[in-house]
Amino acid sequence: MNIRIIILYLSLVFVGYSCDIKDKSAQSENNIDAARNFIRSALDGKFNDARSYMLQDSLNNNYLDVAERSYKNADQAVKDGYKGSTIIIHTVNDVNDSTSFVIYSNSFKNDHDTLRVIKSDNQWVVDLKYLYEHDADTLLNKVITNDTVK
Repeated sequence: MNIRIIILYLSLVFVGYSCDIKDKSAQSENNIDAARNFIRSALDGKFNDARSYMLQDSLNNNYLDVAERSYKNADQAVKDGYKGSTIIIHTVNDVNDSTSFVIYSNSFKNDHDTLRVIKSDNQWVVDLKYLYEHDADTLLNKVITNDTVK
């Protein structure tokens, strides 16, 4: 009877250790690593992994849910194209020691997108909502160049 308890205990320790290793591997070393890990996971259709590299808030989770549904509804050829693509980092703009903007594309669809990567709780994570909202805030600051009112 004691041998069964020991085997059960060792099994639980091993499973707990394995889970701890997985959690540590989901951490990114720097801003570029966080962006790359997030993008690669999304391109591969591994949205649970992508979520682990993302700032956890309801808006980010909703945006990722929309992206996941879109991916799942795509043709297999499109999914294969994303999975086989490479990530191209065009520019990294460091705003300060805890915020960066990464402009990237992938070799399948050469559309440039921008991710905000922030350091939250001493870990680099992607703030996905910036990808969807940054064009909206630039419209407010747009300078009118052809003013006809005198």
